[in-house]
Amino acid sequence: MKTAKLALDDADAVHVFNSAETWEKVIVKLRTRSMPPPGAPRPDNATYDRVAGWLESEIDRVAATRMNPGRPAALHRLNRTEYANAVRDLIAVDVDGVAMLPLDEQALGFDTNAEALSIEPALLERYVAAAAKIARQAVGDPAMPPEFERYGAIKDNANEQTYLRQTERMGENFPLGSRGGIAARHYFPVDGEYVFKLRLQRTFSSQIRGLNVPNQFEIRLDGKRVWQYTLGGPASKAQPAEGPAKILNYEGDDLLQARVPVKAGLREVVATIFKADDPEPEGVGPDHIPPWSRQSDNATAPSSISSMYIGGPYAAEVPQDSPSRRLIFVCHPAAPAEELPCATKILSRLVRRAYRRSASDDDVQTLLSFYKRARETGDFDQGIRTALERVLVSPDFLFRIEADPAGVAPGSGYRVSDVELASRLSFALWSSIPDDTLLDLAIRGKLKQPAVLDQQVSRMLADPRARESLVRNFFGEWLQTRNVRLLNPETTKFPWFDDNLRFAFEKEINLFLDAQLKEDRSVVDLLTSNETFVNEQLARHYGISGVYGTHFRRVTLTDENRFGLLGKAAILAVTSYTTRTSPTIRGKWLLENILAAPVPAPPPNVPALEASAPEGKVLSVREMLEKHRSNAVCASCHARMDPLGFSLENFDGIGQWRTADA
Repeated sequence: MKTAKLALDDADAVHVFNSAETWEKVIVKLRTRSMPPPGAPRPDNATYDRVAGWLESEIDRVAATRMNPGRPAALHRLNRTEYANAVRDLIAVDVDGVAMLPLDEQALGFDTNAEALSIEPALLERYVAAAAKIARQAVGDPAMPPEFERYGAIKDNANEQTYLRQTERMGENFPLGSRGGIAARHYFPVDGEYVFKLRLQRTFSSQIRGLNVPNQFEIRLDGKRVWQYTLGGPASKAQPAEGPAKILNYEGDDLLQARVPVKAGLREVVATIFKADDPEPEGVGPDHIPPWSRQSDNATAPSSISSMYIGGPYAAEVPQDSPSRRLIFVCHPAAPAEELPCATKILSRLVRRAYRRSASDDDVQTLLSFYKRARETGDFDQGIRTALERVLVSPDFLFRIEADPAGVAPGSGYRVSDVELASRLSFALWSSIPDDTLLDLAIRGKLKQPAVLDQQVSRMLADPRARESLVRNFFGEWLQTRNVRLLNPETTKFPWFDDNLRFAFEKEINLFLDAQLKEDRSVVDLLTSNETFVNEQLARHYGISGVYGTHFRRVTLTDENRFGLLGKAAILAVTSYTTRTSPTIRGKWLLENILAAPVPAPPPNVPALEASAPEGKVLSVREMLEKHRSNAVCASCHARMDPLGFSLENFDGIGQWRTADA
């Protein structure tokens, strides 16, 4: 007997634990009333529940008597998020894992699954290149060549926020009276001078927009203005490098560059724009400008920043004090005789943190050989920098390694070591390496003590890294809220959608999930909470009055349709097509992500939905799906997905309430 890839012919109906994987699938189908198949005799609800309950109790009863000898893969590569976080916590360098490393494969919806995290020769080359760059940034190198990094189009990079609809103040990063721009966290590796260049939005014919009026541009570092320039309108006549108006209109942003001295370290860089003759107060911005107006032949559309380039260093000096050097250089040799003992101390500490265990003599001697070789032709810093590169490409850093203890028979159960437990905890809660407190307890063999373990888990959950990691990584993949940044609805269908609304969707769902974690709310609250976080634009989208400005604030909802996850625009938008809603996608999302009742993959060559009937009538989404379900191959799964999705059809493709299907 086989249906929808579920075969019961060989399932053991007496000793159900022997076929637990098969019977688990049966339990899901019984709980969701999706078996027997349509047309077959069906039991009453009490029988459904009684059979499913018996299967569950039998599997649980036997499982309680048998220790599961299974374990994760012995080699578990860090994904690029974990890699970037590990570098940050090890040596205080913020790196862009998205730019440095390729996209990680997923398994079962997550990019933390060891089976999917393979390593190819090309990836090894990327690791080697990344290690050299990171070590240089961390230690400092006055001879490092200048490099430019571009910030602009929104990408999957938590270090960057770009607002292309720059018509009002977009967030707390930006000064009052400004009209948005680009906010980025940029790491400056050494003290020196750095060049900042701004490029502006253009029309289809490459003319810079908005220069018919004066526009004041600013660059700020950590909130302090370091450069200001006015371009456009009458004020442009007083600027240097005057030329014909045509040159200004097409090449005027060549003037928007500055060379600024900057101290080493991670800095928040904000490039913003004011309308010099009429700054608009927050919350009273001009009319909405949809995304398609970013590029148009309207040269008088408001000026906006399309990208920012940061280049350097020039006139570089290695800082003697920076967050990275404070973590790395735990000693400073005052004489040649002190160099080797100091290098040993530095590298021993790096190994302990990077490899997440005690440093062995072999570990340290391997790194000292790299240090000595580089020290022969360079200074002490160069020796440490070369050894650090070696740390960052070591399998002990790039992989979470768990080995079977000596003397344990194959297939038998055993407890993981304290050190392995420390790594499991830190990567589960922080997506990063253990800190000194956790590692100290693990190395001393105390972490598995129940009271100690409880205290450490509570401490780790209270750390901001836990909520950041769980919201962006665990929730982001489970609920697919990571995909909000990729939203690009068709603007002819949704003209009110823009980059800032996309940002508001993401901000709201992340603040909502963060509050659930911080306040230790129940899973019921996740689905039914009457609270959320909005700014003025999102409040208008939801029909909430009395909210002004770009600041997100907590509000109590009165419309029950907006309660919980299912009322959030982020969820509703990522489960829609670019032109319309999809009851099927929304229903599938509910089954798989909320109800843990996944549907099988569609069979090959499934026909697409037909938008019109043979007589030429344009079909509604409901009519298209009714026609699709008439195909017996499609009916069984759609009968489960579509009704759930239709329950959300009052929300359009960007989560706005509607009473009619457009």
